[in-house]
Amino acid sequence: MDIELADAVAGLRDELLTAAARGAGQDLVFDVGTIELELAVELRTDATAKAGFKAWVVSGDAEAGVSRGRTHRVTLSLTPRRADGGDLLVGGDSRRPAGPGDVSDHIGR
Repeated sequence: MDIELADAVAGLRDELLTAAARGAGQDLVFDVGTIELELAVELRTDATAKAGFKAWVVSGDAEAGVSRGRTHRVTLSLTPRRADGGDLLVGGDSRRPAGPGDVSDHIGR
């Protein structure tokens, strides 16, 4: 499955906002620092793109295929900030038991 690079970054932004919303009003907060993303991308010609191409994030399966175009490793460093310029905080409840809890439905996603 291929995803436009812009959609991959937007998905990460949405996940961070969801985490921040879930932690609102909690006793414990975390400052979100720099996020490093390493992605396999493929540049493809696109008549509608102003630069003439779009970057697509490709899955490991697609990356291994010979019929695909050439893929490149790209590392992005993102530092999330709120719209007002403040730090993004993700909260947690100090009364919650330690550990991630049941993650069985997240394995293999």
